Amino acid sequence: MVGVVKIKVCGLTRLSDAKNAAAMGADFLGFIFYPKSPRCLALNEYQTFQSELPDLPKVAVTVVPDADQLNALLQAGFDYYQIHFPLTGPYRQQIEEWSRQVTPEKLWLAQKVGPEEEFDETLIAYANTFLWDTYQKGAFGGTGKVGDWEGFEQVSRKSPDKNWVLAGGLNPGNVREAIEKTGAKQVDLNSGVEKSPGLKDLNKLEQVRIMLQNT
Repeated sequence: MVGVVKIKVCGLTRLSDAKNAAAMGADFLGFIFYPKSPRCLALNEYQTFQSELPDLPKVAVTVVPDADQLNALLQAGFDYYQIHFPLTGPYRQQIEEWSRQVTPEKLWLAQKVGPEEEFDETLIAYANTFLWDTYQKGAFGGTGKVGDWEGFEQVSRKSPDKNWVLAGGLNPGNVREAIEKTGAKQVDLNSGVEKSPGLKDLNKLEQVRIMLQNT
């Protein structure tokens, strides 16, 4: 934690970056297992350095996993499971199954909400944590673009008993403003603290720490 804000550094692909994230005060380490992501890490690659990772909660990130994919991640022993999914489509039954497999305590739901769409409040029962990311057609996260801060503030205010994570283009230059405007208590850092996709920038991580230490 830096100041009063919890931080997840996501899209990690190297042990050294995970250690740097921990040193700057990260609360969660995120690893992406979605093949279309430029930050995708194969599960067997992750397991080569898993035992050497800092003693922080690890979050497995994926998109609409089937039962076998989710079971493989569960067997790897992550602390939390962040699942992205589109608003449209027959996903309600899958969401119920994800919640059952993972348990609401460990499930982070990340609904893809378009500019003319609204967050589905009936999902609140299925998870304790919700991640609000920037919408981009054809992509799930890691776009580097700032999202709908006003929308995040509105939905998080309606369900203050849940954990709300603000994501989307957060970097040293805007993260403090984002927190001040949304009241976010948790943020997700990814492309905004990178040299290139999957390779984190130690200087940018340190700049975020400096920006947030007095929040």
